[in-house]
Amino acid sequence: MDTRPIGIFDSGVGGLTVADKVFRLLPNENIIYFGDTARVPYGNKSKEAVTRFSKEIVKFLSGFKVKLIIVACNTASSLSLEALKKEFSIPIIGVIKPGVEEALKTSKTGRIGVIGTERTISSNVYKKEIESTGRNSFIIQESCPLFVPLVENGWLSGDITLEIVRRNLAPLLARDIDTLILGCTHYPLLKKAIQRIAGKNVALIDSSIATAKYTKRLLDNKNLFADALAKAGKRGMGYAKFFVSDDTGNFIRLANIFLRRNIKAKKVVF
Repeated sequence: MDTRPIGIFDSGVGGLTVADKVFRLLPNENIIYFGDTARVPYGNKSKEAVTRFSKEIVKFLSGFKVKLIIVACNTASSLSLEALKKEFSIPIIGVIKPGVEEALKTSKTGRIGVIGTERTISSNVYKKEIESTGRNSFIIQESCPLFVPLVENGWLSGDITLEIVRRNLAPLLARDIDTLILGCTHYPLLKKAIQRIAGKNVALIDSSIATAKYTKRLLDNKNLFADALAKAGKRGMGYAKFFVSDDTGNFIRLANIFLRRNIKAKKVVF
């Protein structure tokens, strides 16, 4: 039994989709979440800046004696994960590998689309991860810079949202993809709109679900479950604490959308 918490961080609120799936799949685990709301977004910042921010956050989470850290941000996963693994001894996972594994298992044709922030798409991290497996796949990528503002303003449906989604997915759908990776942790909240435009023949890969499943396997392999109830799938009493680097008001408002429950958050300054 290992009751130490799991640390989860993101540039802001997007990582709450990962936290939500971890809550649901591993209700016995304790969670410490950090949202770097003072420096969001990471998608338009340099690799050096994102890596520096990520190291600061990992040090903060380490103060809670976390047993595992999830980098619940596609940009930070693509730009800083390897540097974090080299500097810290604690197990650290990102959202790229779990999403890729799920996409490869799902795709029947090997024609896989990826949508994400400009920084994630320009890094080619998903394409490189897929190619590293040696699978014969055709990867089509598209940045969707308006998707995050849609989510953070609560525009999850409606004609305007559907039109924006349609315009962004058009280049991918024109290439006959059968699987689409949602390469940003905000995007699962637009899943209904994306699925409506993509059609029933395109499978959506929600990296937050894939990451939660990956986390469960890792805890099992390393014997790090909080208690025996976790393996049995029985509901426990894990706690969750939330921290942000800027005012808590907007974070709490958005958390109610992401988590569908009321939370408390505390501001911390490094």
